[in-house]
Amino acid sequence: MITADSSEPGVGIQEEALGLGARRRKVGDQARSEGVPPWLGGTIGAILLVLLWEVLAVTVFHKVGSGVPTPTSVATQFWSDLRSGLYGPNFTQTMKEAATGFVDGNVLAIVLGIAFVQLPLIEKALLRIAVASYCLPIIAIGPILTFVLHGDAPQSALAGLVVFFPTLVGVCVGLRSADRNSLDLIRAYGGSSWLQLTRVRLRAALPSTFAALQIAAPSAILGAIIGEYLGAANTGLGVMMIDAEGALDIARTWGIALVCTAVAGILYGLIGLIGRLVAPWAPRRGMT
Repeated sequence: MITADSSEPGVGIQEEALGLGARRRKVGDQARSEGVPPWLGGTIGAILLVLLWEVLAVTVFHKVGSGVPTPTSVATQFWSDLRSGLYGPNFTQTMKEAATGFVDGNVLAIVLGIAFVQLPLIEKALLRIAVASYCLPIIAIGPILTFVLHGDAPQSALAGLVVFFPTLVGVCVGLRSADRNSLDLIRAYGGSSWLQLTRVRLRAALPSTFAALQIAAPSAILGAIIGEYLGAANTGLGVMMIDAEGALDIARTWGIALVCTAVAGILYGLIGLIGRLVAPWAPRRGMT
């Protein structure tokens, strides 16, 4: 049997050519990725979506009362409402409710997640309650919270309720994803489980925790708006949307919905950016 020796001139030239080709492809891919900004694709997609919306609104959904206004009419109505100060108090109220629920629900989820990992007995006792809180229909629990709580507490409670369980799962998964060798090393030197927590587990839990917080931010806004729908709130984007629907003001209704979507997207991206700065070693797919 004849074997090819890598020291032969033909084989060496072939390997060098293959390596040079691979390096060129790598450089080309890097240049293309550096030449195209990452936000360009999303911007082009958004522009095309708005153009498609405009075309469909004036062609397919052009009938009166179709419920699909044109983007120009929505933008005009939004600017008019913004200048008249209609968004100011309503937006502030909804963001206050969402922020309160976001902080309370996530703090409770993080504390319980740590307790679940460090004290398995607590997990056995409270895990079913946590799952049940996530399975409660918001439509059913909303009126009950309205009777039990007062002021804007029902809206904040709903916002906290919808963010609690996803963050709890993210924290538990992150804490349990810590490197087993590092945990064994601390145990071998006589370290306690709390030392494992502070030195290894908390750092390992950062990526999945921030990924859960990204999901929690839009959920908190949704929970607050649903609470305003179901509760006895006087101000808020949910109340503003109810009034617009009652007045058959389609453009204003769409404008409010787009504002809520934009704020949720901004918060999602902001928390993802913070997570990328805090945990730069984490894969980007979880915090983009």
